[in-house]
Amino acid sequence: MFSRGERFINSLSDGRSIFLEGEKVEDIGSHPAFKGTLETISRLFDLLDDPSEKDHVGFKLSGRESYAHSSFLVPYTLEDLRKRSMAFHYWSKETHGMMSRLSDYARSMITGWYAARKELGKLDSHFESKITEYYTAAMNQDLFLTTAIVDPQIDRSSGLEDCRVAERFLHIVRETNDGIIVRGAKMIATGAPYSHDFIISSFLEFKPEHAKHSHVLIVPANSQGLHIVCRESFADTRKNDHILSSRYEEMDAVLFFDDVFIPWERVLLHGNSETVLALRANKTTNSLAFHQNIVRYVAKLEFVTGIAFALAESIGVNEYLHVQEKLGELLTQIDTMKALVIASEVQAKPDESGVLVPELSYINTARNIGTRFYPRAIEILQQVGGGGFVQVPSKFEDFFGVISKHMHLYFEGKTVSAEKKVQLFKLAWDLIGSPLGSRHELYERFYAGDPVRAFAKQYSEADQTSFTDPIWQLLKETSK
Repeated sequence: MFSRGERFINSLSDGRSIFLEGEKVEDIGSHPAFKGTLETISRLFDLLDDPSEKDHVGFKLSGRESYAHSSFLVPYTLEDLRKRSMAFHYWSKETHGMMSRLSDYARSMITGWYAARKELGKLDSHFESKITEYYTAAMNQDLFLTTAIVDPQIDRSSGLEDCRVAERFLHIVRETNDGIIVRGAKMIATGAPYSHDFIISSFLEFKPEHAKHSHVLIVPANSQGLHIVCRESFADTRKNDHILSSRYEEMDAVLFFDDVFIPWERVLLHGNSETVLALRANKTTNSLAFHQNIVRYVAKLEFVTGIAFALAESIGVNEYLHVQEKLGELLTQIDTMKALVIASEVQAKPDESGVLVPELSYINTARNIGTRFYPRAIEILQQVGGGGFVQVPSKFEDFFGVISKHMHLYFEGKTVSAEKKVQLFKLAWDLIGSPLGSRHELYERFYAGDPVRAFAKQYSEADQTSFTDPIWQLLKETSK
């Protein structure tokens, strides 16, 4: 009998079209670009069947003995909300925050739509039944989900009025009795090779005339005509030299839709720009999904900080005041993010349906400052390690070769053996200097969208008069 994780890996052999380095991937489970990551995901899935772990990451399904991941839990109490938070934290700690799209984010979007189905049902008479059916199936079948909501970079100075752009952005070609046919491309589908379904939407500010581009879809990864085109793989099978790259390469991909058929039950909304924009702005969904983002972020900052502390101790620079200042800055980052997570949960309020929704203002603040925190944390790590990053041997196995004696003599640290010091620096380099590490810095800068627009949106949506009224009142009193 297969474990839950093994069933997950086996389920990916479903005829999906994955391309890497110009070739179609025939067996994703054994391919070196995906094998290490799949082993990581499989281990996380197995936690739901482990008696000592399943309550940390899941909840018992009503009337059944099996468990579902808590990203599917609709929170009505603070206990429910904290159970969701604990599940996000547990998976994130297990992967050191290095895998941002472990499905719990996209699953939370589906859960949010389901939780707000009565309100969102006003947008379309079929929405409630469609999302109820899909939410139930995704939860019961342990579906791995991800999103693809960015449009291809054709010409960012033009909009959908430009036919050259409009025809390449995903759009409805025609409708049939059974569903719709779509053509175009979407990006960036992080975790695409491992996903069962893609949640398809867009960041575009649709106008009424953009009807054929206005849609929210759930697309099976093995749909005929759908091609998953991967970027260069950053996976590395040398586990001792690339500790992170061998385990946590979650892969990003562009999706090509070559006249893909989507059945009506998977078309949540289409043809109406106003309803698509309203769904995207739904507070219940955004709060539940973005809550996962910032819980994961805490784990990642803690991981970077742990490496920085260990590096500083291993070479004795932790005694210098300017290094202590930088290490202290990392701690302020962690505490700031933790406080925002706690505040979002403690100040959660029920929505119209009684669903307890984390306070979105704190979540948005955390997501915004995170775009600046992570690059700074990596910069501090670079400064702590300094030239030591380019003074490690090419292979860890050199410790067991003909120059072993010299290796142990010249690579020794202040508080650790030569072997441990080299392992530590290789781990840190994988985070700051490897292709995987560079990708992570880019990701944390932009995963939440354009950071300039995000900060500006916080200002434009704020209750500005609550800040300015006391100022005008003071000036009024002064002029009397």
